[in-house]
Amino acid sequence: MTTDRTPTSLLAAALPQPLRRRLLAALISTPALPALAQFRVEVTGVGLTQLPIAIAPFRGEAQSPQKIAAIVQADLERSGQFRAVDASGSALDETSRPDVALWRQKSADSLATGSITHLPDGRFDVRFRLWDVVRGQDLGGQSFMVTQGDLRLVAHRIADFIYEKLTGERGVFSTRIVYVTKTGTRYSLWVADADGENAQSALSSPEPIISPAWSPNGGQIAYVSFESRKPVVYVHDVATGRRRLIANFRGSNSAPAWAPDGRTLAVTLSRDGSSQLYTIGANGGEPRRLMQSAGIDTEPMFSSDGRSIYFVSDRGGAPQVYKVPTNGGNAERVTFTGTYNISPSISPDGRWLAYISRVSGAFKLHVMDLSSGAVSAITDTSADENPSFAPNSRLIVYATQQQGRETLMTSTLDGKIKARLAGQGGDIREPDWGPFQKP
Repeated sequence: MTTDRTPTSLLAAALPQPLRRRLLAALISTPALPALAQFRVEVTGVGLTQLPIAIAPFRGEAQSPQKIAAIVQADLERSGQFRAVDASGSALDETSRPDVALWRQKSADSLATGSITHLPDGRFDVRFRLWDVVRGQDLGGQSFMVTQGDLRLVAHRIADFIYEKLTGERGVFSTRIVYVTKTGTRYSLWVADADGENAQSALSSPEPIISPAWSPNGGQIAYVSFESRKPVVYVHDVATGRRRLIANFRGSNSAPAWAPDGRTLAVTLSRDGSSQLYTIGANGGEPRRLMQSAGIDTEPMFSSDGRSIYFVSDRGGAPQVYKVPTNGGNAERVTFTGTYNISPSISPDGRWLAYISRVSGAFKLHVMDLSSGAVSAITDTSADENPSFAPNSRLIVYATQQQGRETLMTSTLDGKIKARLAGQGGDIREPDWGPFQKP
């Protein structure tokens, strides 16, 4: 009996069909893509209850390299919680006391105003204020002194402030996502703002990069590289660019997932034969096998409380989502709707399970309420992959295909509001949404 040790065959033994399809596609030559593809944010759908808000153009914005008000408005609209009220032509800043009756007539419940000033030393002074125009109340504001490179981050932090003031929940606009692209014969791991902009290359390689996963503190990314001509797990430090080898055992090493405390990773290894689940220290070491299974177990994902690991297994004859205690034990089946369910993602609040289900040959994103078991299909696309929750559990980022190209989308949990993060002329895959940023 001969054994094929090419990267493709190794991973094909470990991963469900859509993931094998994705790797095979990555290994086939594709046209060169722009390395720094810009993103277009297109919001579609109407939510049941959206807060009407006006974002007035910031005074001095015409001379600014970033249009702060437009970024803030796009963030809020993409969240699904807000509806923009036209504020064009307004001449207001953070010092203005607005005519609240006028804005009520325009059906706005709230109004944000501000200014941006280019200082002699090259920095920018950004200030804003938020108003409740229904009650005529000043809801507070913020000011920032930043370099040009941080203007987008300032806009996202303003959107976070507004979101939290008006919804009572923390905003996710200043968080980051990670994803993978292929440009010519090179693969790149990108870290970008939550809206897909401001992408920075964290790693570039002539060999495939797959399965990036943020650490709980947002400082590191685990991923799988084929530089050794087989799947090997590394952890990359975002700030320094240094990386360390975590798992390079015989056979395939894949699908890393962080424990909530950041001290442990769950991985899929084929060191003892078929692909099975193990836990391993965040600095490497000897892995511990979770359980004995006659099937293929892969795609682990820790629960938000760290007590369970969700995973995909074909032990019942077809891929389904199961969970097992983190310390090992008996696995419990979780998904029963549909005959082919993969790629589990657990919301940070522990309430929701997102996964991909094959329905009549199409791969569609589904969301399950873990308390009731109720399941909803939330997309109308047919090649969805790799869902990942925002840190406030209100949005999901996932990869899909539109017009024959891979793209990133975000969706609200009910599927009513979607935003396309489409690289111009580029394919994007493997998204993972990072944790909240430290203030």
